[in-house]
Amino acid sequence: MSAQTIDALPAVPGLAESREDQRRFAQRRRALAWRRRLLPIAAVVLLLALWEGGVAFFHIKPFIAPAPSAVAMLLVKKIGLLLQNLAPTAIEAVSGFILGNLAAIVIATVFVYQRTLEEAFFPIAVMVHTIPVMAYAPILVLLLGNGVEAKIAIAAMICFFPTLVNMTRGLRSVRPQQMELMRILSASPREVFFELRLKNALPYLFSALKIAAATSVIGAIVGEWIGATTGIGALIIQATYNFDSPLLYATIVVGSAFSALFFGLISWAERYFLKWNVGEAG
Repeated sequence: MSAQTIDALPAVPGLAESREDQRRFAQRRRALAWRRRLLPIAAVVLLLALWEGGVAFFHIKPFIAPAPSAVAMLLVKKIGLLLQNLAPTAIEAVSGFILGNLAAIVIATVFVYQRTLEEAFFPIAVMVHTIPVMAYAPILVLLLGNGVEAKIAIAAMICFFPTLVNMTRGLRSVRPQQMELMRILSASPREVFFELRLKNALPYLFSALKIAAATSVIGAIVGEWIGATTGIGALIIQATYNFDSPLLYATIVVGSAFSALFFGLISWAERYFLKWNVGEAG
């Protein structure tokens, strides 16, 4: 309840203290909301100031650890180059995100209805997930070539397992009372899936999608480390070999910013599509 709404309430005897408590509660909620927004910003500013001061005080060479001001100047100077290299990485990450999560949703649905298949193939999925991405990335490059397909496949594989686990759990976490009600209402298997199982699994799914939004960018960058000539990953390798630390840090900042933007987009979609679950999703 906003402060304006509280002030508009009629002055009924005995409600004065209640109105004052509600006003204090609304003010405290606003103060806490601003605190949650401002504290991370203040922490980032403090860390950047300490970094800037430490580089100047200890006379650290720019090729070892450039000052934030130098990184910011290079960001402005070479923003065109950075965005040009971000474009292929973003395409690979988003494509891998879509492909990996769609495959995970389909397979999770099959697992829920066919336990034999789950018992046979889920351990294989776990085993593949335990392999470090740097181990199977060269294999995918050999199989799919050094084009964009291998990078998309690497991003998809990184996204796949968390969504598979969460989606399977979400589809299964239906209470027996809910299933019994659907039987009483003579619901078809399609209605049970879309109206009950899928809706129940959406909070689990969005939790996995937020993880996948960040890991898909990591997968695309790792894939670009193996022979790519463009992209954020390729630019990181070039800057490292040339001892161009300001460019290296600026490239990392651009990649992280895109990853955070992608994560924020999925979080917004979660709040938009799960308004009925706002208490848990928010």
